[in-house]
Amino acid sequence: MTRHRQNADPSPAPDGTSDRLYRREELASYAAARGTSSAGGEPSVHQAPTGDLGDRLRDPLADPLSDPLGGESATRNGWPQAATEPPAVPASAPRGPAPTWTPSTDGAGARIGATPSPASAPTSAPPLRTAVPEPAAEQAAHATGDPAGPVDPTALGEPAARRPMTATDFLDRRENDKQLGPATWGWRGVVRRWSGGLIKPTMNAKEEAYELARRSIQRDFDGPRTIAFINPKGGAAKTTGVLAAGYTFGTVRGGGVVAWDNNETRGTLGIRGARSSHRNTTRELLEDLGRFKDVYQSRIGDLGAFVRSQGDAHFDVLASDERPDVTGTIRADDFVEVHGLLERFYRVILVDTGNNMRAENWLAAAEAADLLVVTSTVREDTGYSGLWMLDALQDAGMHDLKRKCVTVLSDPSVQVDGRLADDLVSVYEQRTRGVYRVPYDPCLVSGSVVPYAQLSKATRMSWLAACAGMADAL
Repeated sequence: MTRHRQNADPSPAPDGTSDRLYRREELASYAAARGTSSAGGEPSVHQAPTGDLGDRLRDPLADPLSDPLGGESATRNGWPQAATEPPAVPASAPRGPAPTWTPSTDGAGARIGATPSPASAPTSAPPLRTAVPEPAAEQAAHATGDPAGPVDPTALGEPAARRPMTATDFLDRRENDKQLGPATWGWRGVVRRWSGGLIKPTMNAKEEAYELARRSIQRDFDGPRTIAFINPKGGAAKTTGVLAAGYTFGTVRGGGVVAWDNNETRGTLGIRGARSSHRNTTRELLEDLGRFKDVYQSRIGDLGAFVRSQGDAHFDVLASDERPDVTGTIRADDFVEVHGLLERFYRVILVDTGNNMRAENWLAAAEAADLLVVTSTVREDTGYSGLWMLDALQDAGMHDLKRKCVTVLSDPSVQVDGRLADDLVSVYEQRTRGVYRVPYDPCLVSGSVVPYAQLSKATRMSWLAACAGMADAL
């Protein structure tokens, strides 16, 4: 039987403990009052809601990361934590040194309340540690009896973990938050200039749309993009459309654009664009294609012998065959080889197609294009021809035309039939993802070399909006 002092003062010592030892009967009685034994003979431990001794016990001789109270442990703030809390001693219970405990075979101590073993009891009480407050997630796990189960922090009012902002995230956020600059057009721009920049009026709707269209055209693509201009009828403004789009993409993006005349025999893109010191065309490029087979030795400068620079328009033209003594045609394999070469050196490829949509190179261009641009003038015959072509492509199995096509309607004269224009806009809006109107410009319908610098402001703005729609579709 455990000895105890007969005349000890039962009042607690200044350090909160008593100088007397508990009798074995007292410990057994206290354990029975706190809970029943488990099936395996181990006394059950219940978490006390309150108590004076909230300290947890840790065995200094056992594994420092093990749980001396038994059960699975979890590390928190550098301390091993018990799955369940030790019982708190009520205030009315007699005080004394902490009860001894018997180590188990797995290195974890027996639960509090077990009968101490005199043979294995340590000579001194294990050190005490102040309890660390539990986060809300662990308190909820203990309350539900599933300490190992996952708990959603957001359900407990705790903020969800966020990835720290990186340097790239910071720059992306700054770019997205960037606002359009002060006005430069109209009376708003005059006020800004007269005030020396002290007064900065915002842009009006037209200037803001202009800046947003330029941003769309200047966006980066994850690879080269091919845009084919199609309509099986001659005089549908395919060639002028390619040149106007080349001028717009070239000047706004700053280069990396080529306009290619993919006519199976002879087209007019070469004679509508700026002249060059050479007369080489797609035919000569095909004959000398072997020099570009080595991707490590071929250079974009070598293409200068075949393409024609458009000067301040900042794009190149690859003309179709211009020799009268040639009777051959461009076939699908020829298109694939030339197109693969141009994709290595240009970011935007504008393809001017012929009028025979049954030609091999025409079908190859339609299949390889990332975007199809249906060009038409405000005339009933050209409008009908474009719709007939869309019907034929859909019957051939191209079912995503609504997503892959845009329409450009050009006025062939100063005065056009308004009802016909509205009718064409309505029907092409049903068949393609967007319709863009281009006003009449004598520089585009004269049939001569296009003077890019003389294009009217209305023409440039219309093609800016059209090319922005193309870029958005890409």
